[in-house]
Amino acid sequence: MLVGTAALAVVGVTGVACGGKSAPPPELAELMTQLDIARSDSQLASDAAEGAKPPQRPPLAAVSAERAKHAEALTNEIARLTGEPATSTSTSTSATTTTSSATAAASAPTAKDVVDALKKSAESSGQLAATMSGYRAGLLGSIAASCTAAYTVALAPRTAAP
Repeated sequence: MLVGTAALAVVGVTGVACGGKSAPPPELAELMTQLDIARSDSQLASDAAEGAKPPQRPPLAAVSAERAKHAEALTNEIARLTGEPATSTSTSTSATTTTSSATAAASAPTAKDVVDALKKSAESSGQLAATMSGYRAGLLGSIAASCTAAYTVALAPRTAAP
């Protein structure tokens, strides 16, 4: 009986090991999309900071750094979820780097472009957070709050004091 149980255990382990990879978790694609958005926002803010006037450079650089941290946190969560390092599926950066320098200078992103992107990011991550639970919901809710704070506080137009 012990021999039969041991043989069955070996067959069971072998069957699981040979079965290949299981299907990816359903939330993986959504997290990968959020990762691509965070990376894109970080690059957009960095590009906007390069062409911005001196008072706008520090807040844009801070937004870029914050979105890079969001990308890192999402990368870590994706790696934890899948057991493998996360990779981006975005190809938008390669398309933008092929433009001529004259076109790039004429269409350099502005702080308004970053604000618009952050509004979309906050809405997207906030909606996704509502569909998740546990750590992922908290992570996405935190990202939504950070994006909202960035565009309403850090990048808000400055008005002169009366």
